[in-house]
Amino acid sequence: MPETGQSKQGPVPQAVSPVVPSALPQAPPAGPVAAARRAGLLVTLVLGGLTAMPPLSMDMYLPALPAVTDSLSAPAATVQLTLTACLAGMALGQLVVGPMSDRWGRRRPLLAGMVVYVVATALCAVAPNVELLIAFRLLQGLAGAAGIVIARAMVRDLYDGVEMARFFSTLMLISGAAPVVAPLIGGQVLRITDWRGIFVVLTVVGILLTLVVVKWLGETLPPGKRHSGGVREALHTMRTLLADRVFTGYMLAGGLAFAALFAYISASPFVVQEIYGASPQTFSLLFGVNSIGLIVVGQINGKVLVGRVSLDKALGFGLAVITLAATALLLMTSGVFGDVGLFPVAAGLFVLMSAMGLAMPNTNAMALLRTPHAAGSASALLGTSSFLIGAVASPLVGIAGERTAVPMAVVQLVCALAAMACFAGLCRPWQQRQRII
Repeated sequence: MPETGQSKQGPVPQAVSPVVPSALPQAPPAGPVAAARRAGLLVTLVLGGLTAMPPLSMDMYLPALPAVTDSLSAPAATVQLTLTACLAGMALGQLVVGPMSDRWGRRRPLLAGMVVYVVATALCAVAPNVELLIAFRLLQGLAGAAGIVIARAMVRDLYDGVEMARFFSTLMLISGAAPVVAPLIGGQVLRITDWRGIFVVLTVVGILLTLVVVKWLGETLPPGKRHSGGVREALHTMRTLLADRVFTGYMLAGGLAFAALFAYISASPFVVQEIYGASPQTFSLLFGVNSIGLIVVGQINGKVLVGRVSLDKALGFGLAVITLAATALLLMTSGVFGDVGLFPVAAGLFVLMSAMGLAMPNTNAMALLRTPHAAGSASALLGTSSFLIGAVASPLVGIAGERTAVPMAVVQLVCALAAMACFAGLCRPWQQRQRII
C-alpha cells in the first residue's frame, strides 16, 4: 500500500494489519471520548498546559543558574545536576505512571502526580543547600512526569492518524509557548527577588493547573479498554513494544533529538551569559526567540505539511537540519572561523531549535500510531527514553568548564548523527508498516 497524505474514514482494525502511518483509518469516537473531543479547544488548552509544565519547570529556572551557584556556594557542574535530577525524575516517573494510567484510567494518576508536584516545588523554594535542592528537584520531576505521559496518552485516546499528528503539532503551539515565556518570567522574577521566588511562582502555577484539571479534564480511557493485569502484564507490554524494531527506532530518534535540545538548554545560560557576557534578560530574550522558531515550524508541520507530505519525510528533513546546525555550531565554537561572537552562534542555535518543530511531534505521532491499545505504556517509554538520554547529555556539556561551548556542540552533533542512524537503520521509512498492539 503506497503512502499518501489523505486520511480515510473507517473502523480501526483490532488485529495486526498493514497500516500507512500518515493515512490511518479513524474509528468514530463514543461515550466519554466523544464528549472530550467535542470540548475541542478546552481539552487542547488543558493538555497543552500539562505538556507545558516540564519546560516551564526547567526554563524559568535557567536564568537563575549562575545565581544559584553563588547563593549555595556550589560548583556550576553540581548546580547543573539540579536540572539532571529533575530530568531523570521525569523519565523514571513516566515509566511508572504510564502503565498505571493504562490500568486505572488517566484521571486518578494525573491528579495524584499534580498534588505531589506542588508539594515538591514548594520544598525547592526553601532548600537550604544544593544537595537538598537536587533531591527536591528529583521529586518534582517524578511527580511532574504524570502530566507529560498522561497528556500524550490522552491524545492517543482521542485521535488517530493524520488528526493525531496535527494535534501534536497544535500542542506544540501551547507547550512551545512555555519556553518563550518561562525564561522571560524567570529573568523578571530575578529583578525583584532571588532564585527561590521562581519556585514560588511555579508552585502557584502548579496549584492553578491542578484546579483546572479537577474541574475541566474528564476521563478519556473507558473502563472496557483498561488493562486489568499488574506489574507482570505492564512489563510484558513494554517488552513487546521494545521488541518492535520500528517503534524502538522512533523512540531512540526522538530521544536523541531531545538530548540535542537539552544540551542547549543546559549549556546556554553559561554559554550566553558567561562566555559571551550577555545579561540574564538578554539570555531570556534569545531563548524566547529560539522557542518561537520551534513553535512556528511546529505549526507549519501541523497546518501545512501533515496530510500533504508523509510524516517520515518531514521527520527525516528535520533531523537533517538539526545535524547541519550542530555541525555549524561545532565549527564556530571550536574557532575554525575565528572569534565569531554571539550573533552567529545564536543563529545556529535558532536553526537547531526550529528544526525540533519537525522532529519532536512526528516521532511521537509515528511511534504512537503503532500502539493504539497500549498508549500509556508506549507514551511512558517515549518520555522515559527522551528524558534519560537528556539527563546523560546534560552534565557532559559542562565537562570542559564554563569558558567553552565546544562540549555543547559536540554533544549536539553526536546526538543528531545517532538520531539519523536510528531513523534510517531501525525505522526504515521506505518499508510498509504494521500495528503491533
